[in-house]
Amino acid sequence: MNHNLYFCPLKSQPFNKPVILAGLLEKINDPSDLRKLSEDDLAPLCEELRRFIIEAVSCNPAHFAASLGVVELTVALHYVFNTPYDQLIWDVGHQAYSHKILTGRKDIFYTNRKLNGISGFPRMEESIYDAFGTGHASTSISAALGIALGSRFNKENDRQVIAVIGDGSMTGGMAFEGLNNAGINNTNLLVILNDNNIAIDPSVGALKDYLLDITTSHTYNRMKEDVWNLLGRLSKIGPDARKLVQKLEGGLKSVLLKQSNLFESMKFRYFGPVDGHDVVFLTKVLNDLKEINGPKLLHVLTKKGKGFVPAELDQTRWHATSSEFDIRTGEPVVKDTTAKPPRYQDVFGHTVVELAEMNPKIVGITPAMPSGSSLNIMMNKMPDRAFDVGIAEQHAVTFAAGLATQGMIPFCIIYSTFLQRGYDQLIHDVAIQNLQVVFCLDRAGLVGADGVTHHGTFDMAYLRCIPNLIISSPMNEEEMRNLMFTAQLHNNGPFAIRYPRGNGTMTNWRLPFKEIKIGTGRTMKDGKDLAILSIGPLGNRALRVCEKLEKEGISAAHYDMRFLKPLDENLLHDIFRKFSKIITLEDGAITGGFGSAVLEFMNSHDYHATVKRLGVPDKFIEHGTQIELHMLCGYDTDGILEAARKLVS
Repeated sequence: MNHNLYFCPLKSQPFNKPVILAGLLEKINDPSDLRKLSEDDLAPLCEELRRFIIEAVSCNPAHFAASLGVVELTVALHYVFNTPYDQLIWDVGHQAYSHKILTGRKDIFYTNRKLNGISGFPRMEESIYDAFGTGHASTSISAALGIALGSRFNKENDRQVIAVIGDGSMTGGMAFEGLNNAGINNTNLLVILNDNNIAIDPSVGALKDYLLDITTSHTYNRMKEDVWNLLGRLSKIGPDARKLVQKLEGGLKSVLLKQSNLFESMKFRYFGPVDGHDVVFLTKVLNDLKEINGPKLLHVLTKKGKGFVPAELDQTRWHATSSEFDIRTGEPVVKDTTAKPPRYQDVFGHTVVELAEMNPKIVGITPAMPSGSSLNIMMNKMPDRAFDVGIAEQHAVTFAAGLATQGMIPFCIIYSTFLQRGYDQLIHDVAIQNLQVVFCLDRAGLVGADGVTHHGTFDMAYLRCIPNLIISSPMNEEEMRNLMFTAQLHNNGPFAIRYPRGNGTMTNWRLPFKEIKIGTGRTMKDGKDLAILSIGPLGNRALRVCEKLEKEGISAAHYDMRFLKPLDENLLHDIFRKFSKIITLEDGAITGGFGSAVLEFMNSHDYHATVKRLGVPDKFIEHGTQIELHMLCGYDTDGILEAARKLVS
């Protein structure tokens, strides 16, 4: 038999234990091949598919535990539904690895999240099986409703549309907006609630408790099978019988659960909960649901990390992997024991605790990212002063605003890309009222392998136009601590601090706090031929570039501007009086960003200089390592050097 070996792209040898496809998975190139299998083949296929994912991710770090939890569900969906004609939407999409492998991307899966490889999330341009591109949470139901209604307009009334959404994503307000609107439209829409009681961190809020009540009601779970069987017999007889069984079913659910069913109150037919790891039973349930018209919700119980014991035991840690690991133990293949500077998120996590110990008014807020933002450090030490509000960025921002009206100082920690979702609240509820809310924007700039949906490239441009808002970015860990200290020291209104994904530059970073005068930059190096103006940690690269240019006989000055708003106009006046050749450097969109602000200053004060802006161009940037993407955008070390040489020549 001709076995297929899937080689590790990180080294010229196969995976730790090569993925040898000699079974069922080898024969599946698309879902039509899957549908040729018998029901007895489905469970063995799931085991092969799970093994494939474990082997692949052990070599190529990626999202992990979520995909392991939906293997059976994915197989059942493609087995029952006629994809790609029937449309399947994955909320967020980091759980869609089985989907990708079964839909023609098995042979290129080793390129997952790599430069010029496949995306770690569904992308419409990547495959006809990716019905809708995802990456951010809570979008699937709205998209699915639009697709279902669009299909009706196109006279494709037999098309089934399925949205798979996790219990974590269901906490997002947009999910409820979609449910509310979908409930009044009689479309062939099936929402599958993938309930594993965790997003990245454990799910929070009243919805979590509500779902737990459903899944642990022994009386209800005994009765639901009888109701299900009755529904299966009567739903095909006629409309009167369907109405009768629907009333019976809804009444039983309400009585047994001692409350109205949330989803049924939104005009969705609720079914479940069912075992999400019984692939054969799932196919039977899904086949039944195909015959029932109108909006439906199937509640499926799964285990995140299923089939890989370390991931089952620590689901948060194994949400995504950061290095190669041994599939037998889960331990990293290569353990790096060298001392490294801390991650910026950890500088935030430890510093906010220090500040909160000094200032009892400080509280912390995150929308479902306590471990990803390191607010979990504060949550462990001060649980009554740190809040995980779920996947609810809009609520997080206005919640912070409400706290600020009572004299509290909220540190609202949100990934840059996710603050886009709370933009109106930032303007309407915080900035207009000039409230003291500190926005700590993690993952600002190009984030790397997570790609286009997760890059934090727009924040400087979309924040700069908002009155009352201070915008800053530290060059290193010491500066970050001092900016956080400054932000809580006096009430200067809303204050944004942006910082990137990854490690800083200092090992000795826990230095005494110092106040930074708002709107001041600093001269890092004098020069005479040109000036490099940077904002944020890219200033460290600018210093190295200056050293290299010095060896070539080019004298470059470097200025760390620190603040995008207000700009240090005194420093800019000095720079434009001295230099006619200037480079601006930013890890963000150059359209409307830091470089644009410098050009506006130059124009307003009638200076004349040649200004070269380096940053993210006016296009969406795909996935790859951070340094690869910096190189593509022209602001890696060589790109800055080349720009400087051309400018002085």
